[in-house]
Amino acid sequence: MPKKKKDKKHTHKPKAPKAPTAAKPLVLSTIKAMGKEASLRNIFPPLIKKLSQADIVLALNELDRAGIIQIGQKGVIKVLGDVPAHKVRSTARSRSGGKALSGTIDITRSGSAFVKVEGLEKDVFIPPRAVHSAMQGDEVKIQLTQAGRRPEGEVIGILRRAQDSFTGRIEVLEKFAFFIADERKLNSDVFVPLTALNGAKNDDRVIARITDWNTGNKNPIGEVVEVLHKEKGNDYDMKLILIQNGFSIDFPHEVYRELEKYTEQIPPAEVKKRLDFRKVLTFTIDPEDAKDFDDAISFRQLANGHFEVGVHIADVSYFVTENSALDKEAEKRATSVYLPDRVCPMLPEKLSNLLCSLRPHEDKLTYAAIFEMDAQFNVTHQTIARTIINSDRRFTYEQAQEVLETGKGDYVKELQTLNRMAKNLREKRFKNGAIAFEKDEVKFKLDESGKPLGVFLKVRKEAHLLVEDFMLMANEAVAKFGARLNKGKPPLPFVYRIHDRPDPERLAQFSAVAARFGYSLHFDNETDIAATFNGMLKKVEGKPEQHVIETLAIRSMSKASYTTNNIGHYGLAMEYYTHFTSPIRRYPDVMVHRLLTHILDHSDGMVVKEELEARCKNSSMMERKAMDAEREAVKYKQIEYLQDKVGEEYEGIISGVIMKGVFVELIENKCEGMVSVELLGDEDFAFDEKMIRLTGMRSKRRFELGGKIKVKILSADLALRRIDMALAE
Repeated sequence: MPKKKKDKKHTHKPKAPKAPTAAKPLVLSTIKAMGKEASLRNIFPPLIKKLSQADIVLALNELDRAGIIQIGQKGVIKVLGDVPAHKVRSTARSRSGGKALSGTIDITRSGSAFVKVEGLEKDVFIPPRAVHSAMQGDEVKIQLTQAGRRPEGEVIGILRRAQDSFTGRIEVLEKFAFFIADERKLNSDVFVPLTALNGAKNDDRVIARITDWNTGNKNPIGEVVEVLHKEKGNDYDMKLILIQNGFSIDFPHEVYRELEKYTEQIPPAEVKKRLDFRKVLTFTIDPEDAKDFDDAISFRQLANGHFEVGVHIADVSYFVTENSALDKEAEKRATSVYLPDRVCPMLPEKLSNLLCSLRPHEDKLTYAAIFEMDAQFNVTHQTIARTIINSDRRFTYEQAQEVLETGKGDYVKELQTLNRMAKNLREKRFKNGAIAFEKDEVKFKLDESGKPLGVFLKVRKEAHLLVEDFMLMANEAVAKFGARLNKGKPPLPFVYRIHDRPDPERLAQFSAVAARFGYSLHFDNETDIAATFNGMLKKVEGKPEQHVIETLAIRSMSKASYTTNNIGHYGLAMEYYTHFTSPIRRYPDVMVHRLLTHILDHSDGMVVKEELEARCKNSSMMERKAMDAEREAVKYKQIEYLQDKVGEEYEGIISGVIMKGVFVELIENKCEGMVSVELLGDEDFAFDEKMIRLTGMRSKRRFELGGKIKVKILSADLALRRIDMALAE
């Protein structure tokens, strides 16, 4: 917008707001006039006539920090006494005497909290007055105020918020508004300027985002992201699942402002920096409903008779520059979240679906791993480089699979050759000790409102495996390139995807469970673990127990994570492995692209390992949160699907056993529910934790992992998020 010219005849300085210190006596006297306790909403009406909203908030924060008042749960204010702030702070300092520590905070119902600190035997106790603005699950910095057998501390900083969006109710008054959150995580009401209501009216249910926690971190300021016109329903519940797992459903304003400068035009100077593959046959293979195409494969036969395969990946780092608003938001989210009826993207749609997406017949900037292969599909040469491509064709997995099966269609010879290459890569990988851990996904057929009409398993066929094999090949090549093997130089800090060796106890437990299905597994020899797993997974293919066995097998293994400290990837049998191929939906891949730029541009010494490791840690944590959200959403859809099937009977397999009952996965649709121990029979049951089973004290009937069972659906309760079952007999 053009700036308005100043009218020199009528210019005037705006009235300066009162300093918070000057506002404190009036705020304190107003609180005291209401008795020993007051509420934020009660004190605002008389004060707003004399002070600005900002002055009131700042004064309240200063009084709270000084220990004169305490602002507790739901905005209740208590007057504690007129103790000068400097005395409160100096007392805390004199008791601490130690360095600042960090950890994740766990807040109790009473308002006190505990922080688990790595290296300390006991969790650090945080009294309510010292929790300040910290919320459940936040990563916080604390100062010890008391050491010894019962360490005590105070929150002195927030390193990372676990959640910044909440559902709740808006209360609109004459000159300001309050947001009252549903969750106890947020222990005070949020001030919302009237300019940030986004159409919300008094008493509306809304989703609000915290935009400023203020200096004192007690009374945050926020904005309304969305008005929830329907309080219930699957749209609301899906959004709630995302929010409660720490994912925002919208992007901050500064991200959208930053996006405005980007266009689809590629500067000629940028094109000159890259290997030009625009005239080389290139195509993408993705799910039918995908819009964010972040990988493409190029293919051509060279003059020497060799084949050249290029794995080209969207160059997200060209647009998402380090420390920009886009980068900070992407780092915070760390991953896209894929729910049954929606995607919560890591990057805004303009980037993920337009500028970065490798759409057909459009010039796109990419990073690539390019492989030259001989007639026996051995790699004779490889290159890591920045490229520019123009995709010739967009295949869905189904379309590519049809070409492979029928031998008819676009680029049939090229696809068939690539498929033979992929099979060769797969055979070599398994021969080296890789484990075939990729179970089929539960998918839903949804109507227009998102209600499931059917449940099915997405079966992985040759087209899926073809893409997967080349992506794995590229990831390994990039990890080796990043480690600067055979360069005669010490490696720079790099991002690795690691997977540790399995725990022997877990393997023994899984072996016992598999035996109940008739599979004899022996893990005595460490070198035979992969072959043992692969043999069993092949035998179980197509059997009713396949999904349960695959799930339990994955649980028996260690979890993969991101780090700068490489220990290799056990499950893939790779000494060097990273994630390079999905930067539109994974932040570690963006980090890897930037590191490749440092290496290619010979910018040694510009990477700080500690910063990189912190980002790796956050990405690993957000990946687990995304998986939790995805599991919750699948469970929700399963419950929704079974709501009109109460009373029907199904064959199932016991997928879990606890003291309170058994979990049963239905063979037909993979929905999982619980049979309470009270409904297993008219007797007491003993729970064997080691053998994971319940045994009837009188009948000696056993309910154990893997057992087949027939059940009847008793209820499918969306409010409680549970499916209750009973024995069908």
